[in-house]
Amino acid sequence: MRLPFFGRGAATIIRPMTPDWSRDAAGIHKDFFAGPWSAAEIEDLLRQAGAVADIATDGPGKKLFGFVISRVLAPEAELLTIAVARNRQGSGVGKALLSAHLARLATQRANQVFLEVDEGNAAALRLYRAYGFQQVGKRPGYYPGKDGARATALVLRVDLG
Repeated sequence: MRLPFFGRGAATIIRPMTPDWSRDAAGIHKDFFAGPWSAAEIEDLLRQAGAVADIATDGPGKKLFGFVISRVLAPEAELLTIAVARNRQGSGVGKALLSAHLARLATQRANQVFLEVDEGNAAALRLYRAYGFQQVGKRPGYYPGKDGARATALVLRVDLG
């Protein structure tokens, strides 16, 4: 399924992620997480049972704008990570990517999607709440920060049904 999205700049195509995008995804991931995933870790995750991943690329499919990876164990799914390249943030790529991904998770028989997010990540929280995610838990000191401090994770859930 290829979904075109026309935000700021060139057209964005949302489609399933294949392992050949792992290196580019790792490059984006390292900009946002204290313990970023390597290309090999992303590739391994994509090959695991239940993995569902999508990417946002430019129209020709040469440039990765963002990606999202979840794991489905129906009727639940866990959104493991979502990241959008810094130069594409604020352009609607994250919204298009999350919207298409949630629809795809529903086709995989996921009725509920869970995720963890740093409570200080205001942009991510706005995005998730726009799609109906609600807080169902809290994990103090869960995330290691780049400065060595530990951040609290909020556990969010959305019902797809």
